[in-house]
Amino acid sequence: MPSPHSSALPDLAYSVDQARELDRLASASFELPGDVLMERAGRAAAALVRNRYPLAQRIAVICGTGNNGGDGYVMARLLAEARREVYVYAPDQALPTRGEAARACSAWQAAGGQMSIFGAELPEVDLVIDALFGIGLTRAPQGAHAALINAINAQAAPVLALDVPSGIDADTGATPGVAAAAHTTLSFIGLKQGLLTGKAPGLVGELLVDDLELPKVLYACVPAAVRVLRREQLAGWLPARARDAHKGHFGHVLVVGGEDGYGGAVRLAAEAAARVGAGLVSVATRAAHVAPILAARPELMVRGVAGPGDLEVMLDKASVVVVGPGLGQSAWSQTLLAAVTERGLPVVMDADALNLLAQAACVLPEQVVITPHPGEAARLLDISTAQVQADRFAAARKLAEYFQATVVLKGAGTLVCDGPQSLAICPIAAPGLATGGTGDVLAGSIGGLIAQGLSASDAARAAVMMHALAGVAAAADGERGTLAGDLLPHLRRLANP
Repeated sequence: MPSPHSSALPDLAYSVDQARELDRLASASFELPGDVLMERAGRAAAALVRNRYPLAQRIAVICGTGNNGGDGYVMARLLAEARREVYVYAPDQALPTRGEAARACSAWQAAGGQMSIFGAELPEVDLVIDALFGIGLTRAPQGAHAALINAINAQAAPVLALDVPSGIDADTGATPGVAAAAHTTLSFIGLKQGLLTGKAPGLVGELLVDDLELPKVLYACVPAAVRVLRREQLAGWLPARARDAHKGHFGHVLVVGGEDGYGGAVRLAAEAAARVGAGLVSVATRAAHVAPILAARPELMVRGVAGPGDLEVMLDKASVVVVGPGLGQSAWSQTLLAAVTERGLPVVMDADALNLLAQAACVLPEQVVITPHPGEAARLLDISTAQVQADRFAAARKLAEYFQATVVLKGAGTLVCDGPQSLAICPIAAPGLATGGTGDVLAGSIGGLIAQGLSASDAARAAVMMHALAGVAAAADGERGTLAGDLLPHLRRLANP
């Protein structure tokens, strides 16, 4: 695992139960009691302060009563020994009363450390340490705890959160109530899965991990819940092409959609499929869109289709179908979707194809990828969007099980799931993607990779990572105003790692 001074994240992320099991096994099987791990956590955090915030002389440490607070007490003691001016605050009169946290608090007091009960605001300091709540929080902070989190957010100094910014559910990334906004988060032992999705990406700041020197063999004892997608994986999915390659080797993508007025969606999806390397790309759309699409991108084969009869000859030539971009929900749309799903080809379903699927279930092909945003996922599961966002991991798993599909649940911390034990997460939050058409680009990219021989799962994972990286690159001149078409040249570069 990387040192806490590296911004690289590990390959695996853990649920709260798994993190606790790692902690338990460290003590039970490797003779590393909680006091030792707490001391290591405090030392890692203090070292991070010395390296990342060398000019922070006045430091406020906010300590709760649990083990997260214990880490804070150790850190406070070590920073005071390093001649930093340290102020320790508790939310109320309660102090740790048992276990490692109580012993860490006593050691802080024995070293001459003082305690203050939080009043109305924090003093003016150079750095705030958030050690209020750890991984166990699943409900909204109340009373003095909520007031203290609000005070953390109201002051001007950067915030270093220990393990999890207070108020974030470490399992889901949801924030049931108020949550601390950190400049840096240092996660201990293992990366917590919730820090990468939901509301968390907007609150954790720079995310770092320290394994506290646990034996590497320990991690083999606790299979991780989630794999973290990495740019380095692209080379494995997209090897260099043979010198005698021709277009027939790289598949034929058919993009179906583009109801009247929505021709841009199919063009974006089709061009994305071509830019990630599909050998041939065809578009089945309303006749009015044929000439504009061909004028803009003559490499595409575009045909106006009045109904499923016109689509059959195009399906005969396709190796994978992307259906949904700009499809609409008219009778025309419904008949085209039925024709696609009945053919049995590998299919990527996006946008209105998902809305139609939510209205009337149909038999899906054996190889299918669905790419819902949270609102579409809610309709497919017949729950609210808020319920989806409250536990994105559970929503992705339910969708994968119900539809027997590879699921791409879009949003900050996009998830790819093709079974209860097979879930991956994209660690890149790219606000530049928050614009119309970027979902069409993602769907086309997945189809283009399936056409080249990748499995549905690998194509989804690779496309999600490429899409996020392209979003970051396209927004280099400013996230506001980035267009979906701006991603396309970056996809070409990323498809040749």
